[in-house]
Amino acid sequence: MSSVVEQTAARPTAPARGRRPAAVLQGVALALGLALMIGGFALIAIDYRPYNIPTASMHPTLRAGDTVLARKVDGGGIGRGDVVVFRDQAWGGELMVKRVVAVGGDTVATAAGPEHRLTVNGQPVNEPYLATQGRQGDSFSVTVPQGRLFLLGDNRMGSLDSRTHLAVDGGTVPAEAVEARAEATVLPFDRMGLLDRVTDFDGFAGPNASRPGPLEPAAYAGVAGAALIVVTSAVGGVAGLARRFRGRRS
Repeated sequence: MSSVVEQTAARPTAPARGRRPAAVLQGVALALGLALMIGGFALIAIDYRPYNIPTASMHPTLRAGDTVLARKVDGGGIGRGDVVVFRDQAWGGELMVKRVVAVGGDTVATAAGPEHRLTVNGQPVNEPYLATQGRQGDSFSVTVPQGRLFLLGDNRMGSLDSRTHLAVDGGTVPAEAVEARAEATVLPFDRMGLLDRVTDFDGFAGPNASRPGPLEPAAYAGVAGAALIVVTSAVGGVAGLARRFRGRRS
């Protein structure tokens, strides 16, 4: 009796398929999200530094206990209206935060009358950011030397500022003493937000309040990148579970 040998034909191997379009899109989205997140937050970390506000001298713009983000700048880029972080040995060598109201060559004074309104080069300045309106202290008149700044607190009745140091260089500080320009409050969370650019000095010749730096777009980029990573990862995970579930049912 002859034996029959049966051979089973080998099944053809399915050709390898490329990555699914959905997987490619997911990879691109994750890479984009990572680039946005790292780029945005890296720019903030390089350009900005946090500072704590210890007193109420800048109330209501900044309150005691606030944490602000300030962009590192040199004094040459500072103008009237900017809120700056500076350190001057003539003022005790401590970090302070005040508002620049006059720059080199300006004559800053208080006008005659019951309100003692601030004037720069003889022109009165509207100061809506002040804690209180009306009389803001004793009269003074100072011509600011070139390369120096005259700084006041927004809480004029509770601020030790250029008026307190009039006997030394007219109360001015060197522009190079400025370390940073405050641009936003980050803590507490209920006060988080950008500081408004002051426009009340725009009618004066010379440097006025600076335009905002890249903080806002960098923050949006970082948050958008993080959100894109989370959403893409979540969608990819759900899609993977759905594929496995369909595979088990088939």
